[in-house]
Amino acid sequence: MKLRFGISPCPNDTFAFHGLLTGTSDAHGLDLEIVLADVQELNERLARGDLAAGKASFAQALRMTRDFGVLPAGAAIGFGVGPLLIAARPRPFPDGAARVLCPGEGTTATLLLRRFHPAATNVTQVTFTRIQRDVAAGRADFGVVIHEGRFTYQRQGLHCIDDLGARWEAATGSPLPLGGLLARRDLGGDVHRRLAAAVRASLERARARPDEALVTMRRHAQELDDEAILQHVALYVNDLTVELGEAGAAALAAFERAARDGGFAPRDAPPLSILR
Repeated sequence: MKLRFGISPCPNDTFAFHGLLTGTSDAHGLDLEIVLADVQELNERLARGDLAAGKASFAQALRMTRDFGVLPAGAAIGFGVGPLLIAARPRPFPDGAARVLCPGEGTTATLLLRRFHPAATNVTQVTFTRIQRDVAAGRADFGVVIHEGRFTYQRQGLHCIDDLGARWEAATGSPLPLGGLLARRDLGGDVHRRLAAAVRASLERARARPDEALVTMRRHAQELDDEAILQHVALYVNDLTVELGEAGAAALAAFERAARDGGFAPRDAPPLSILR
């Protein structure tokens, strides 16, 4: 079966998919056409039906629960992994006049900004690679950085104004679900299980051959500094990436509850479910 599967070029995805991208791990009988795209583009393409499966922000996943479920492997969930609100200088939190850049309407980053900084209403959505340089150049007052930006913003003289992930952890006591692998429900259980097994085999290959995986990550990373790439993987790839399990399911339930109660996700949609 040929499936179009979308992932981001960020190191945690290209690490996890190293084996599948290079054909060096077991695809479990699936013919995967792997598409690499920015996380917001992936959110939009999954919603349009352009992809059978792929990485999505969990904020976006809450809008697509009728058609998609979450694969039990490949997620980015953890403590200390959240988006950062940054600015060119130390300053008070944004008000309605402040210009704030976010990496996409469907991203978890945007949901967290709106939850913890409701006064920040002048929000513009741009590709995440633009955010740091636009804030540094004075084209925006604030930006919400994700991915490698968590490790590189200081190199441009930027300042962290608020750690949105730390706010989430303090409010909920739960690790933050950033994004995960979604698959269309109508693919069926057999394909869902094969997809999860293929992701785990690919991740196992990367962990067994990290030097090979680094070559793959360098090929796609926005930040080519090896230290930043390896920091990214160490932070975002963990035991919950291999298997969501009870801890991952509880984190997703807490995120879904907070998002729906806060009006950041449809209240009448079916609950988010993990595909088995």
